[in-house]
Amino acid sequence: MKKLALLFMSGAALSFASLATPAGAGDRYGQRPPVVLSPDLSAPWVMQLGGQAAPRGGVVYRTRPKAARTPVYQTRTLRAEPRRVTNVALAAPRAKPAPARQMDPRFLPQTVSYDGDQKAGTIIIDTSQRFLYLVTGNGQARRYGVGVGKQGHAWSGTEKVSRKAEWPGWTPPAEMIKRVREQEGRILPAHMKGGPENPLGARALYLGSTLYRIHGTNQPWTIGNAVSSGCIRMRNEDVTELYERVKVGAKVIVM
Repeated sequence: MKKLALLFMSGAALSFASLATPAGAGDRYGQRPPVVLSPDLSAPWVMQLGGQAAPRGGVVYRTRPKAARTPVYQTRTLRAEPRRVTNVALAAPRAKPAPARQMDPRFLPQTVSYDGDQKAGTIIIDTSQRFLYLVTGNGQARRYGVGVGKQGHAWSGTEKVSRKAEWPGWTPPAEMIKRVREQEGRILPAHMKGGPENPLGARALYLGSTLYRIHGTNQPWTIGNAVSSGCIRMRNEDVTELYERVKVGAKVIVM
């Protein structure tokens, strides 16, 4: 029995020695892989260590998760480039609209005193003052502003209204067509139908057998000036009023 117990103890001693003895000398001094612990398990150990170095054996304690890196954005200054316009019409400077041309208000129609000896219905044109008077009787006359013949085309005399026309057509005399072409470089039409674009305007009163007329104009700002080839110009509103008041055969005095 004693012998059996000794054999058992010697076998156990040999087994323990074999477990405690390393396989080789190199394993004893070799680098051991680090042991990674979960933050939940390592936190109490780190608190006890108090910031000391990691224990022997290469144990690494992860006390907190890695902080997220904040991206760094670089700002770039953009250079202002000149705007490129491919449309030539847009690239060209825009012309400012011309200011509206107005007629001098003193040439607007009004009723004035008349102490002459002409009977009612007579037309008197003062070319120097740029006024047309329609004698209405009872010492009064209706006065209108007019445009008259420019230098070299002014005239005077006594005529009668031989015809009246609404929105008259215009047939420039041959001598006028030639003169305008030579002096101004413009080509006048042989004939133009009546209408808003026609230079004779809304109404015309023809004077005897002459080429002169009392007519309207599509250029009212010329009233009060010497601008015509001898005709008497009026605003379309004014010549329309005169047209209704004057009869064919009325006397016309141009001074």
